[in-house]
Amino acid sequence: MPTQFNGKIAVDIRDSVPDWSPYLAPKAPEGAPNVLFIAWDDLGYATMDTFGGPVECPNMARIAERGVKFANFHTTALCSPTRASLLTGRNATSNGMATIAEFASGFPGISTRIPFENGFISEVLAGRGYNTYAVGKWHLTPGEECNLAAYKGRWPLGRGFERFYGWLGGETNSYYPDLVHDNHLIEPPGRPEDGYHVADDMCDRAVEFIKDAKTIDPDKPFFLYLAPQAGHAPHLVPLEWADRYKGVFDEGYEAIRDGILERQIALGLLPEGTQLSPINPHGEPGRTGPDGQAWPQLDTVRPWDTLTDDEQKLFTRMAEVFAGYIS
Repeated sequence: MPTQFNGKIAVDIRDSVPDWSPYLAPKAPEGAPNVLFIAWDDLGYATMDTFGGPVECPNMARIAERGVKFANFHTTALCSPTRASLLTGRNATSNGMATIAEFASGFPGISTRIPFENGFISEVLAGRGYNTYAVGKWHLTPGEECNLAAYKGRWPLGRGFERFYGWLGGETNSYYPDLVHDNHLIEPPGRPEDGYHVADDMCDRAVEFIKDAKTIDPDKPFFLYLAPQAGHAPHLVPLEWADRYKGVFDEGYEAIRDGILERQIALGLLPEGTQLSPINPHGEPGRTGPDGQAWPQLDTVRPWDTLTDDEQKLFTRMAEVFAGYIS
């Protein structure tokens, strides 16, 4: 029901008294910071050199050196559940997102429909006077709602983001991406033969969103959720980036993880005496499944010295391409 009007309405405006102040947009508190929230994809804890890994990420290292690094955390190791928790602060099952957004099921925690009472940080900050932008991967809309005829309340603009530029699903091609701008599909603004890559495009558009608002209101803070395609498959990167890592992974993954462990201990991320788990605990000789069956070979990590020369060459190159993409 409407509340009672407590002002005064007279024949002459000069004799009238309003009940409320003029409607003004929410204003952020004095000194409210800008927030850049980067959500990397499919990275191991020890991928980047920031955490003792072999992949060089100088900008991430620069950010980490100015802040705090966490050595104890939880992730679901799946895209949609982790992103839902990051953006709402709630458990993945409370969000109905215990699986990826395309795999909805008729159970309470797997509807892939985040309840609207589970507020997004974008919704909270928009109501507190922030500009809010999402750029890159979304993967929080049910698969059947990722089309132009669908309900869009679970697209980014329906969950508190004022602007969106990226893709709705779990992955896209770096050279021919499936792009959505706000609430409509668009063609990529460039071609690979002209130097186009989705990583550059995402960064350029993020800067553009910020500039658009800062031109009008330079003191208004922003919240930017930037979710790169890297390092989710497909790993598509210009050759010069992959070639930077030639030879880095030639010793094989067993030797590489020994080096990572040593560096993480030196960084204080792991305590002295930490030991690595067996490289393939389920596939050791004599281990079988619950019905006595042999462990599926495709679910095992084969010792490096049992691979053929061609297999080692292939896996080494795959690692070089992945590393180049992250860098």
